[in-house]
Amino acid sequence: MAAGQAPPPVTVLVGFTTFPDEIWAAPRSWAETVYLDLAYFNEVDRGGHFAAWGEPELFATEVQASFRPLR
Repeated sequence: MAAGQAPPPVTVLVGFTTFPDEIWAAPRSWAETVYLDLAYFNEVDRGGHFAAWGEPELFATEVQASFRPLR
């Protein structure tokens, strides 16, 4: 029933990393539009859809960095 309708707004802080080998690389403007409480955004130089598997150290660094604004 919800097909074609916008999802409800996200009401938590969001950390977003875009990886170059992702199927679709989300620009910052899109992330800021979709996630009103965007606390962290970064574009990295390697990795893709399965970044936690292919680039685990980079992925862990990005997760940690996304929580830094909360300190």
